Amino acid sequence: MAHVLGDAVAAPPTDGVTRVRFSPTASNYLLVSSWDGTVRLYDPSGAPRGVYVHQAPLLDCSFEQEGVFYSGGLDCRIARVDAATSQQYVLGAHAAPIKCVEWLPERGAVVTAGWDSTLRLWDPRLPPQTCNVATAELPGKAYALGAGDGKLVVGTAGRHVLVYDVSLLELGEAAQTRESSLKYQTRCIAAHSRGYALGSVEGRVAMEVFDPSPEAQRAKYAFKCHRRNEGGRDAVYPVHAIAYHPVHGTFATGGGDGVVNVWDGDNKKRLFQVAPYPTSVASLAFSADGALLAVAASYCHERGEGGGANPPDAVFIRKCGDAEVRPKPRVAAA
Repeated sequence: MAHVLGDAVAAPPTDGVTRVRFSPTASNYLLVSSWDGTVRLYDPSGAPRGVYVHQAPLLDCSFEQEGVFYSGGLDCRIARVDAATSQQYVLGAHAAPIKCVEWLPERGAVVTAGWDSTLRLWDPRLPPQTCNVATAELPGKAYALGAGDGKLVVGTAGRHVLVYDVSLLELGEAAQTRESSLKYQTRCIAAHSRGYALGSVEGRVAMEVFDPSPEAQRAKYAFKCHRRNEGGRDAVYPVHAIAYHPVHGTFATGGGDGVVNVWDGDNKKRLFQVAPYPTSVASLAFSADGALLAVAASYCHERGEGGGANPPDAVFIRKCGDAEVRPKPRVAAA
């Protein structure tokens, strides 16, 4: 089974994994944040290359460049770490825990979204405590954030979804304000050039488009996933993670059922399935070249404490076969 699931990294976090991220270059270094208050750096083989301790559990992390990254969590602070020099400093803070962290290369800045219902832009080139260059009020606690091709998509409590133009964040206003197409709480968001995929706690994914015109909106749809029959009943699991393949534009979803599915969104087809991981799939990430998939297998408390021991937290690095992630050509009708 190990060759299917991938190779487990050595010395994984000791508490729940909140995010896995590959470096934006071909070196394929992996960043992992955790409830144990650490950010851990691994090389592509899964060997540890550094552990960076913070004062509280971390909910997200993001690379700026090779060896430089950001993290945020329950201490409400956004921190920048340079692994080469071991320099770590705090840019500033939210009034409540930071849920989402995303580096915006087109701005040379990092954006955070928090449980204080704000979205904040930070310029690390400015002195610490003065680099919060923009703040936008959100309609509720931030639950998920996705960025891509000049757009920023934020999902909040109350099923609100806000789409921002990255170049206009200083205005503090969303370009679009929407209500989620799904009936239940937003769990994750991943953006691409034409729109975004949104996963919810009810085992569904909504495929949305940015273009608000009626013609374009006809292309949106939603589908069920991460469900299975258990004892004669339909068990529904949250969609915890969505990650787009950087080459083919297909995407992977990870759920509370311990399953990873790869989808062709344009043709509405499932291409591949990897199952089962030992416990919930908490986070996913493709490497910059699309050759590797990182999978965090970390219990997300879908069934509460469960009355017993849960599988230990683990992170797997898996090689992706081209057939697993490449869209299949449509077959013309006879």
